[in-house]
Amino acid sequence: MLIKTVYLAAAMSLTKRQMQFYALAFLKHDFRASITVFFVALPLCLGISMASGAPVYSGIIAGIIGGIAVSILSKSQLSVSGPAAGLTAICATAISELGAFEIFLLSVSVAGILQILVGIFKLAGFTHFIPSAVIKGMLAAIGVILISKQIPLLIGYDEPDFYSNTLFNIITLNHSYQHIHDLYDKISLAAIFLVIVSFFVVYVWDKFLRNKIPFLPSSFVVVLAGVLLAILFERFIPSFQLQKSQFVNIPESIFSNVKFPEFSALWKNSEIWKNGVIICFVASLETLLSTEAIDKIDPYNRITPQNREMIAQGTGNFLSGLFGGLPITAVIVRSSANAEAGARTKFSSFTHGLWLLLVVLFGVPIVNMIPYCVLAAILIKTGYGLAKPKMIYAVYRQGREQFMPFIVTLVSILFTDLLIGVLIGMIYAIYFIIKHTYRGGFVLRRGKRGENYHYVIDLAINVSFLNKGRIIELLDEIPPNSEVEISGSDSVYIDQDVLEVIQEFKQKAHHKKIQLKLKDIPKVETIALH
Repeated sequence: MLIKTVYLAAAMSLTKRQMQFYALAFLKHDFRASITVFFVALPLCLGISMASGAPVYSGIIAGIIGGIAVSILSKSQLSVSGPAAGLTAICATAISELGAFEIFLLSVSVAGILQILVGIFKLAGFTHFIPSAVIKGMLAAIGVILISKQIPLLIGYDEPDFYSNTLFNIITLNHSYQHIHDLYDKISLAAIFLVIVSFFVVYVWDKFLRNKIPFLPSSFVVVLAGVLLAILFERFIPSFQLQKSQFVNIPESIFSNVKFPEFSALWKNSEIWKNGVIICFVASLETLLSTEAIDKIDPYNRITPQNREMIAQGTGNFLSGLFGGLPITAVIVRSSANAEAGARTKFSSFTHGLWLLLVVLFGVPIVNMIPYCVLAAILIKTGYGLAKPKMIYAVYRQGREQFMPFIVTLVSILFTDLLIGVLIGMIYAIYFIIKHTYRGGFVLRRGKRGENYHYVIDLAINVSFLNKGRIIELLDEIPPNSEVEISGSDSVYIDQDVLEVIQEFKQKAHHKKIQLKLKDIPKVETIALH
């Protein structure tokens, strides 16, 4: 009854013909796809909460809102929204800086409001101005951080305060002296064994069984195997069993334990707004990249309106912050699983949100049987997907001008934070743009007529002030008695500074007995500075 009521509310704005299309697509394709996406989303929602240093329920709340609320508002038919692995490092840092999860929730809602404004003012195209090498470097850095954060959990350590959000804090002297003995005592052979089995299951399933049983993703199979093994250890090998603290722990009465934003801190702490801007930027970037990628594999060639998507995602983040959830984005892992499972409309994403809601209402005891170390194995697989050596090598093969901004962005994020690292990467990428612009600006043809040199300088389509220095150097090097032709026939724009340089060269050419011919070069008045 609940599902039927929600479906009717979601479909009120649709025409009769659209209703028929959606109903048929749901029955034939979307229902089955929604189950597949649910199996992918549930372990990721839990794992991302864990990796973010947030309450475990917060990831599921974000998944429910991303599935239900965002799907209703979005015009993307195949993308699936929820908590994203790419934001774990940001969330962990923000929660630590702000000192309380309730204050962090304000940053999530602020990010949502900013995203709504981006959509309203039609600014979603900002991603087109970020070099792809910088974006790839950002995603790779997030993958490295995500992997590094799972290392303690892989060996059974159940106190995440051991490690921080950045990769290198895990090997500082402070950690070495303060926690090394504690870490040794916390090592669990059962957890290590479960992790090895998890990686083996992922490999076998993806290699041999994924195409034969397409509706079951490897993440769900890994969780199922981990739960069954943990039960077997407890019943038949008590000395090898996991501790209670090494399992997911969601309160039975989850809604009575949800933390809500502490609104009194909104105007007292500027870090709330700073983190809101960071979450807005990264969440928007990941959303737009994900929807663009999914649109390319849409069998109906539907294109997602970017600004409308920002309004939908912003509303989702605003609600997620209000109700104790993590930041939301359109997630490429879930969206790809949705498309591969044969989804046709957004009712697949919508329904997967309902399945998550039903789990929270009726299935918490089952979820609490999942070991943390199994979720860590799934997150390592996710992090590896973001930082694949194959992808890094592919960027390397594209040449120095792609690889250097990529590696600078990656390393900068690991040593600083995400926002500063991206800015450093963009500045470095801009350096290459300026370098090429400086080298460009014209094409030079040089020859000799008798005893005199002959120069033909064809100006480029756009000649900016950045080309001024190189043009001055070229004109100053022309020897006396030469013949020079400067052509602007192919130029759409010639900067005023460059035109002044050419006009000033007329006087120098006369003194050096240079025969100068100007073709399609506008005349300008040079202004004396004294």
